[in-house]
Amino acid sequence: MSTIRSNAEDLTLDANGSGNDIILQSNGSNVGTLTAEGVLTATSFAGSGASLTGLTASQMPAGSVIQVVTSYTSTEVASTSASYADTGLSCAITPSATSSKVLVLAHQSFGKTAYNTQVDADLLKDSSTVVSQWLNDDVRTGDATALACPPAALVYLDSPSTTSATTYKTQFRNAAATGQVLANTNNGASKIVLMEIAG
Repeated sequence: MSTIRSNAEDLTLDANGSGNDIILQSNGSNVGTLTAEGVLTATSFAGSGASLTGLTASQMPAGSVIQVVTSYTSTEVASTSASYADTGLSCAITPSATSSKVLVLAHQSFGKTAYNTQVDADLLKDSSTVVSQWLNDDVRTGDATALACPPAALVYLDSPSTTSATTYKTQFRNAAATGQVLANTNNGASKIVLMEIAG
C-alpha cells in the first residue's frame, strides 16, 4: 500500500493545466474525479449527509422535497348563496424550477344548517378549479342548529411549469341555497400544505 502523507503542512494535489482534473482510482478503475472547477464526483458516498450545504434545487434528485409552505385558518365563514365564495384558506408557493411539481394537501371542516342542502367544496389553482368535492352527509352536533359534514380532504399533484408565485385556495357554496353552509365550522382549524417536489 502506498500512502501520500503530510504531517507538517497542508497537502496539495495539483493537476496543473487548464481543464485538468484530479482522478481517483482503485484497482485501475476510476472511483472519483475532482474537476478544475472544484466539483467532486464519486461512485458512492458513505456517512451522513446532514451537514452538506450549498445544494441547489436543481441538484436535488427527482422526488426530493425542496420546500414546504403551510397556511391555516380558524375563522368560520357562512354562506347562503349558490355561488362559490372563498373560505379564507389560501396559500402561495414560488417553485424554484419549471420542472418542479407541487403537492397540495388541504383538510377543511364544513357544516350546514339545513338537511336539504349540500356543501360543494373546490380547490383552486389561482382562478382555476382543479378538484371538486360535494359534502352531503349529516352528523349531529351539540348545536341543534348546526349539522357537521365530513371534513373535506382535497389532494392534488400539480405541474405548474413556472417559477412565479402560484396560489392555491378553497371555495365553497350552498348548492341548494337553503339555510346556511359553513366553512371552518365552529372556528375549527383548517389547514393547507404545499410541497414543492423536484421533477
